[in-house]
Amino acid sequence: MTATPPVFMDVDGSRIAVRHTAGSTPGIVWLGGYKSDMLGAKAQTLSDWAAKEGRAFLRHDYSGHGESGGAFADGTISTWLAQSLAVFRHFTKGKQILVGSSMGAWIALRMVQELRKADDSNVAGLVLLAPAPDFTAELIEPVLTKAQKRDLAKKGFFEEPSNYSTEPYIYTRALIEDGRDNLTMTGPIDTHCPVHILQGLADADVPASHALKLVSLLPADDVTLSLIPDGDHRLSRPQDLDMLVRAVDAMAQRGN
Repeated sequence: MTATPPVFMDVDGSRIAVRHTAGSTPGIVWLGGYKSDMLGAKAQTLSDWAAKEGRAFLRHDYSGHGESGGAFADGTISTWLAQSLAVFRHFTKGKQILVGSSMGAWIALRMVQELRKADDSNVAGLVLLAPAPDFTAELIEPVLTKAQKRDLAKKGFFEEPSNYSTEPYIYTRALIEDGRDNLTMTGPIDTHCPVHILQGLADADVPASHALKLVSLLPADDVTLSLIPDGDHRLSRPQDLDMLVRAVDAMAQRGN
């Protein structure tokens, strides 16, 4: 099925591609991962489910991703967070469930913080897949090689082969430095809403221990952790997509 063309929204000079379908609340807001786009299997599966349910659904591409403008290497967590907040505030009405995949989970947690600060939080729940909050400080910085540190100092970035693309992943000094200003796992995280985490135990990119650390910082009475024994980082197999839909559906039923 061909996706409908996106609409575009200017956020701080970046042309951000957005797809939004109106419907019942709580609506679903998709937040993709690092170097992923809004036409991936998980986002498309949720879009199809939301359409069938008559539920509002919103997704966008960060700058330098998918159909949005801008250079990927210019992006930081602060940049992509600001874009996500702008899209959220412009397109949503009423209660929403944030569904964040990998880096998108970090964006989701930061969005909750910023929305609460502004006293306009309409977040009814969080569903986080293979969550990678604070990945720059927790997963990248501790294992930087001498060569990578040298590249960061001299070139301002280093490259790593990707399991998901022919192009390498680029990690910039700006991304890593900005990541330190957006850390969420430095103490208790009060989301003021239920959280459901889906984590594969065969995830080679974000270890299950990272999800367990995140769980330990969330209020115990409102967090569900579903561990998928043979699930990898992408969680895009049919059985993973089915589990995602069931988790989002259950969260939506709670929010009705």
